[in-house]
Amino acid sequence: MPFRGHINEAFTDPRTPGITLDLSSFITPPVEFVYHPANKAFSELKIGTRGDFVPSDYSLSDLQAKAADGTLVPLSLVQPKSAQGSQITIIEAYGSYGISELADFSVRRAVAMRQGITYGVCHVRGGGELGEQWRLGGKDANKHNTWDDLIRCSEYLIARGVTTPAKLFILGGSAGGITMGRAMTERPDLFAGVLDEVPAANPLRSEFTAGGPANIPEFGSITTAEGLANLYEMDTIQHIKKGTQYPAVMITTGLNDPRVAPWEPAKLAAALQASGTARPILLRIDEEAGHGVGSTKTQTDALGADIIAFVFWRAGLPDWQPTQ
Repeated sequence: MPFRGHINEAFTDPRTPGITLDLSSFITPPVEFVYHPANKAFSELKIGTRGDFVPSDYSLSDLQAKAADGTLVPLSLVQPKSAQGSQITIIEAYGSYGISELADFSVRRAVAMRQGITYGVCHVRGGGELGEQWRLGGKDANKHNTWDDLIRCSEYLIARGVTTPAKLFILGGSAGGITMGRAMTERPDLFAGVLDEVPAANPLRSEFTAGGPANIPEFGSITTAEGLANLYEMDTIQHIKKGTQYPAVMITTGLNDPRVAPWEPAKLAAALQASGTARPILLRIDEEAGHGVGSTKTQTDALGADIIAFVFWRAGLPDWQPTQ
């Protein structure tokens, strides 16, 4: 391959030898190549717009964190080559439906990295990165592995000196809200902040929402003893404890969300505020948005700006502190 990455799309034509593909990586914007079987070589089509992101300014590392049961969890890490000492770091994780966090280019990550943020992707169990057994390893009674894997990835980066609990943030959304919420409730001391986007925070109630029944095959149902026990274990709201000091949290929702009803993120914010934690618990509401899939570029840009502002604020950067 021209470089290590992810093939987003590939096309062939039976009348023409070779294959055309769209290739990107965590640090390389999409590039279109043609493969020529006659000389076993690729050539770039040089179409489209790639912007001015410079891949050579960043280093990409494929790491592994050891989970509680000894399983090695893949961890992709992108750092500015100019980074020194402990860095402000965001770790992204999801971990449901067998969906893989692929090594493709993300404009959201690029914006964060251009601001000097180190960015990690923890490929937790429940995703599909290592096949069907990896998915099942984070499902049902094994769901605890999903947030435990994120905790172990976080501890690993701290042990390596990449970051510290005062500079470490976790980011995820939708079903990834289970991962965010339970990592936070298990290890509130480990993170400076949690970015919880349209989170599934109350799985015990989710099957009674408009989109809830479709998720029963993934998460289970309270109508069985096993399902009830599993759903309780992955329910963030049920694990919030009075008097615990949680990290700062920014929770997002859209009032037109058909997948995670707006009351669920709002209920999470209320439960955290009622816990007595001294750190800020923010609920960001977009009255015209939904689950994020159909958001406009303006809405996505505004959310990205708020995320970076939240991270820099809670990491203690002087220019990002509130003024009276």
